[in-house]
Amino acid sequence: MSKEQSNSGKHPFSKFLKEEKSSAPAPAVKKTTKSVSDRPRKRTALDEKIEKHINNLDIDAKHSSKLNETKVDPFTEPVRLNKYLAHAGIASRRKADELIGQGKVKVNGEVVLEMGHKINPGDKVTFDNKVLNPEKKVYILLNKPKNCITTTSDEKDRMTVLDLIEGAYSKIKSVTKPRLYPVGRLDRSTTGVLLITNDGEMAQNLTHPSREIRKIYHVHLDKNLASEDFAKIMHGVVLEDGIAEVDEVAYTDPKNKNEVGVEIHSGKNRIVRRIFESLGYEVIKLDRVFFGGLTKKDLPRGKWRFLEEEEVRRLRHFKL
Repeated sequence: MSKEQSNSGKHPFSKFLKEEKSSAPAPAVKKTTKSVSDRPRKRTALDEKIEKHINNLDIDAKHSSKLNETKVDPFTEPVRLNKYLAHAGIASRRKADELIGQGKVKVNGEVVLEMGHKINPGDKVTFDNKVLNPEKKVYILLNKPKNCITTTSDEKDRMTVLDLIEGAYSKIKSVTKPRLYPVGRLDRSTTGVLLITNDGEMAQNLTHPSREIRKIYHVHLDKNLASEDFAKIMHGVVLEDGIAEVDEVAYTDPKNKNEVGVEIHSGKNRIVRRIFESLGYEVIKLDRVFFGGLTKKDLPRGKWRFLEEEEVRRLRHFKL
């Protein structure tokens, strides 16, 4: 795809930015002729690019309409202690090794310092004198709405993303209520794809800078993006914390240059907003439409679904 998309009048994000479904029924309209929206839409270069990302991850983009949590078998054989801690949501395996070395972990009442120590079914494991129970792993995809906080709780009692998925808990077959949390952050005004889980190891893998997880945003600006600023963004804008690298930028509609598609792999805080603000633009609306192979396709704003086992497996074994 060219750096500046100007040879297509089609909206390159339309495949993933379908109009949000409303909970209110639409008035009946008698259909007399076939509308333009019903005609097959010509594929764009960005459609192919996003599809290529998904194919490279070998993620099956199709998913069943039936909601069902991912099935994860409990431990039925010995497992390494660091893996046990990771599944309990304490830390990643690498960080768990550090905690073990610090003597913070006990097995059946005894401090264990051996990194490769294996836990047998029925063993009692404690961390900081609290008994651990590896929870059933849960993976939820949320189409985050605006004015919602991406945290597990808020001191100002504002709505959080966990409030939106409250109905998921009744569908999760688990002895204990899983401690779910969002992977990464979307600021209060940003909408779109957000993964929520209790898998600490996966969360760290997907947010660690070295993983270079691809993200695509649909950006609405307060004015048209000038061609010279377009070029600056592609070459890298200097911010207070370094150069902001962008993998690709494109006008979503050549006739409406205040809407831009941006692909990045940086995990810096508010990176997309800061890029445009540094050039004198105000971001009116910011929507994440792609994250590591996950899209909000067919998922209305504010709604959620459980990931399918295939999606979870590919995310867990994500490779560049």
